[in-house]
Amino acid sequence: MRIAAAFAVLTALGVSACGFTPIYAEPALGSSLRRIAVSTQDDRLGYRLREQLEDVLAWDRGEAPLYRLTTQVEQSRRSLGRRIDDTATRYELTVKATWILTPAAGGAPITGAETVTTTYAAADQPYAAIAAQQDGEERAASELARLIRLDLMQALSNP
Repeated sequence: MRIAAAFAVLTALGVSACGFTPIYAEPALGSSLRRIAVSTQDDRLGYRLREQLEDVLAWDRGEAPLYRLTTQVEQSRRSLGRRIDDTATRYELTVKATWILTPAAGGAPITGAETVTTTYAAADQPYAAIAAQQDGEERAASELARLIRLDLMQALSNP
């Protein structure tokens, strides 16, 4: 038991000595991410992306935004695999998001783009097919939000 405690203390000292700081422990960057207002296009995929971005950025609605993030989303769907009756068995959904981060106080905007590809099964029943497509869109929006957050963290950490 004492060995485990000693190891934990030495590990904590080693990590603190190397200058490691968690991203959200640094007040400047953590508060910047929380103060990004997101706007997306007015459709289902845009709404899902905005929801996911607000979640991953932990948007603080009580504070005035320091930045405005504007996204534009394009999607394309391609059939994969064929049945004997020439209908698709799977679909590949490719979603490209271009984004612009504009400081509220003025200044040069930061731009970027991310692309995500997901697949989903084609169902014979109409409701199941719609549900599968929407699930693919949800997964794509979630992954796009994660990638955009990483881009924003990198851009805001290098002034």
